[in-house]
Amino acid sequence: MAEGEFLSTILRLTLALVAGGLVGLERSYHGRPAGFREHTLVCISSCMLMLLADYHVIHVAATTHRDGFLDPTRMAQGIMTGIGFLGAGAIVKEGFAIRGLTTAASIWMISAIGIMIGMGYYLAAGAATFATFNINYVFRLIEGRMRLEFYAHFHVRLARSEALSETDLRAVLTDCGCEPSGMSYGLVGEGRWFEYQALIKTHDKDNLHRLAERLSAKPCVCEFGIAPRGD
Repeated sequence: MAEGEFLSTILRLTLALVAGGLVGLERSYHGRPAGFREHTLVCISSCMLMLLADYHVIHVAATTHRDGFLDPTRMAQGIMTGIGFLGAGAIVKEGFAIRGLTTAASIWMISAIGIMIGMGYYLAAGAATFATFNINYVFRLIEGRMRLEFYAHFHVRLARSEALSETDLRAVLTDCGCEPSGMSYGLVGEGRWFEYQALIKTHDKDNLHRLAERLSAKPCVCEFGIAPRGD
């Protein structure tokens, strides 16, 4: 490997480290399962594989006259396919909530950035890194200032002898700033409890805490659950 190629390799790997680290730090800061180290490793490994394909074409294919022996586009396709399995590992289902989708998308994106750096598309890779960081960090701040709708799966079990009527339960939900939809109900526990289930909507996550406190104070409530939907 010539000195120029060596310096180019070091430059590309360094840029991959910086890009992966920048996006990974934001994920680590927000306590996500795949953070600084994982994003950095994904970006560097993607860059290394594309460097392998690139230099193979330059050196091996040129000297053996075997065109396309290691196609860089196929290498990129293989990388993105493999990264899909890593992204799937970041997605976690907690009750009715699904978390980790943004982290999975970030892993897939940082792999693409590593591929671009490995192929020498520095400007595009820099723009993609800047965009990814802003989407994950700045857009989160924007969402925090927007009037958003939050959804949660809700169920409550009441003593059968003193169960609240649907009208009374809806009044409790409304007082706490929650709007129920798709209300269903029935007897459970061999007829010992009366259960309501619904999808509730609110514009303030704190309303879910108010609802929990309100239900906890009612003697007739035997059990309840509020499972916010994840992003």
